[in-house]
Amino acid sequence: MRTSPTRTPRSALLTAVLAAVVTMAALVVVVVLRPKPDGAPGVPPVSLEPAAPTTATCGSGACRQLAAMTVGGTPVVLLSDASGGWGRVQVGPQPGTEFELAITTMGAKLNAQSLRCIAGETSACLVTGDVGGGDGAGGAYGELLIGSGGVWRDFGKPYFADAGTLSLFDVNTDGRPDVIVVRHECPDATPGTPKCQAAPVLAEVYQLSGTELGCTRTVVSPSDLRGWPQVEVRASELRPCADGG
Repeated sequence: MRTSPTRTPRSALLTAVLAAVVTMAALVVVVVLRPKPDGAPGVPPVSLEPAAPTTATCGSGACRQLAAMTVGGTPVVLLSDASGGWGRVQVGPQPGTEFELAITTMGAKLNAQSLRCIAGETSACLVTGDVGGGDGAGGAYGELLIGSGGVWRDFGKPYFADAGTLSLFDVNTDGRPDVIVVRHECPDATPGTPKCQAAPVLAEVYQLSGTELGCTRTVVSPSDLRGWPQVEVRASELRPCADGG
């Protein structure tokens, strides 16, 4: 009698296939999760260091970035509170060097145009802020930061321009920017009074050391000075300042 092969039940065959699939999946998981040696290709490094804070405190609130510049490869960032009435400057890659600004304690208000930097043999940044209304009519303060050999410092003595304009420019072309202060020429009147505010204006120039280089002749308005509001002065235009200038 001819016999035929015994036929495997369909349910048993399905069970065997499922078992094989499960076994193969388990093997794949083991291979994927197996620890790889350092530097193994395709495995990005994981940093366990805490992330740097994204916000800083300015006064009683969070800082906002008002302006940023790069000076000879060094980043300089001006931060302030929401009103511009408190600020600080960060110099260099974080954590870098920070300077809390003194001029805001004198009533100066910062804005997006408050930061001005010039690179040179000695670099400098001037932070300015208006007082008495925000339009410069009441004058402006300027705080000078000086960088040399990779080290930055605050000059320590703020400048005041009763005509509301301060700027940086290399006046004597020595590779170092100078500070230009625009003020009213009113030796017989008190700065800030109506009589003084109606007087002609001039530009007074200081080296980064604080040494006075001289003054320009007077003009009717700050806008009559070259480059205003970032005033530029040539050394040939300077003469000795009047007493009290």
